Amino acid sequence: MLLPTSLEQKKKQKKKQEKLEKKLEKKEQPKNSSLEDMMAYVDEFGNIVDTPPEPSRKSKIDLDDIEISVPKKEEIQIDAVRKGRVDFFNHDKGYGFIKENDTNESYFFHINATEEEIDEQDKVSFELEKGPKGLNAVKVRKTTT
Repeated sequence: MLLPTSLEQKKKQKKKQEKLEKKLEKKEQPKNSSLEDMMAYVDEFGNIVDTPPEPSRKSKIDLDDIEISVPKKEEIQIDAVRKGRVDFFNHDKGYGFIKENDTNESYFFHINATEEEIDEQDKVSFELEKGPKGLNAVKVRKTTT
């Protein structure tokens, strides 16, 4: 039982000594560091270094060659009438999802966008309209095919 306790005590003493050394080392450093001591530079590889870059390694960049822009969004072609199947429908909350036959994409729809009574697994035709969170199915109606 004495052996583990003495080892623990030695570890604690060692940690205490290291902490004291760090504290003394910090006190020895001057409080008012110069601006040069606080400066950091970035080399040509993007690494932070203490030394300023060599003027011979600097390359000249023409400001007219720099282009900053956002790519234009492609306009989505929305076909008039699409066909699909009601994959999910919640009667209590009045919303559901339609899975399109051609692309297997799912589109949200609300009961207000239906033209007749709709249930799950019904085959429907619908149109797409841009909503706040993406494309929504509107003018949803049952079909026989």
